[in-house]
Amino acid sequence: MTHSLQLEVRDLEVQVLTGIYSEETHLPQPLRISVTVDLDTPAHFAANTPLTASKNYMDIKNAVLRLPAGVHFVLIEAVADQIADTLFAQDARVSRVAIEIIKLAIAEAGESIGIRRVRCRD
Repeated sequence: MTHSLQLEVRDLEVQVLTGIYSEETHLPQPLRISVTVDLDTPAHFAANTPLTASKNYMDIKNAVLRLPAGVHFVLIEAVADQIADTLFAQDARVSRVAIEIIKLAIAEAGESIGIRRVRCRD
């Protein structure tokens, strides 16, 4: 039996160069990004289990905060794939990544408009 752990980093607000409309293509847009990572883990974590048995949350946060500078992502789906690719490359134990991206600039009445991208390791 495989055991897993879900790690979450939620509601990071970042400025990303993305969009297809002329008013979007020259300035970064504010996005709210949340990431859930499924990590293959040991069956049990004892009180003295080292961090290496899990994953540092900062690795997940930095995959969002350190998106490539100066890159224009036409679709926010591509932003999600960039984050997923980074997390898969960092750690072979990452089996699944779910990324939620909300486009803050297009909300008119507090609604959340965006995507949820789920990728599994090939």
